[in-house]
Amino acid sequence: MSGALPTLSAVVVDYHAGPALEDCVASLGANGVREVVVVDNATPGTARSILARRPVTVVETGRNLGYGRGVNRGAAVAAPSRYLLVTNPDVVVHDGAVDALVAFLEQRDDVALVGPLIVRPDGSLYPSQRVFPNVWLAATHALIAPWWPTNPATRRYRSPRPDGTVDWVSGACFVIRREVFEAVGGFDERYFMFAEDMDLCWRVRERGLAVAAVSTAVVTHVEGVSRRGVSRAMVVAHHVSALRFEAQTSRGWRRALLPLAALVLGLRLSVLSLRAGRGT
Repeated sequence: MSGALPTLSAVVVDYHAGPALEDCVASLGANGVREVVVVDNATPGTARSILARRPVTVVETGRNLGYGRGVNRGAAVAAPSRYLLVTNPDVVVHDGAVDALVAFLEQRDDVALVGPLIVRPDGSLYPSQRVFPNVWLAATHALIAPWWPTNPATRRYRSPRPDGTVDWVSGACFVIRREVFEAVGGFDERYFMFAEDMDLCWRVRERGLAVAAVSTAVVTHVEGVSRRGVSRAMVVAHHVSALRFEAQTSRGWRRALLPLAALVLGLRLSVLSLRAGRGT
């Protein structure tokens, strides 16, 4: 990262990511990130052994605290900085990506949080730039996506608006103004996994600040490295978090639909659990 840019600290939350963790930390170093805090949610000593030759700070939690709580622990340990970069351990940051994200925030005082363009190892686009779903969009996506992943509602939910703006970006990798992260209380620790990124962006926007994405900043995300072997538990966590977000953000008449939302999510969870049990 260019020396002319303000300081930045990075927090990486690891849970059995293995060699991918070192690749992530190496890519941060190659981008000039001088402070990296790795929060080890796995067996104590796991991250230290992988990163033995890397100049990083390792925080061992002793158990899997979940993603948002892990980020909060890492941010509390990191030295004061103007910006906080948060990333999964299975992300490789491309050259110039950190500079591009920080430069964007330097130019846009109205933006508090910005995400990069995220691609998969095969070069395909990971849908990291999204909108907050309305009732129709949420219900249609929940009910149809298990059978038809590319249905129009799901595509709409997982895309920027026609003008290129976004409501929220994936927590797999983003940069946020440190003062804003602290002002909103960091991640809501009631979320174990999933939707904590959507919730954070919601609370940032409630303060009148924007969330954005920068397509010139690119990272590669190897999806699900830390979730292998616990997929069924993660499916449950996903649905619990989705219902929590709906309950916390619904306003007016939409709150009356919470029982229906619970029913829809319960049906979807049942279907996905049955399919997982059959190996389909």
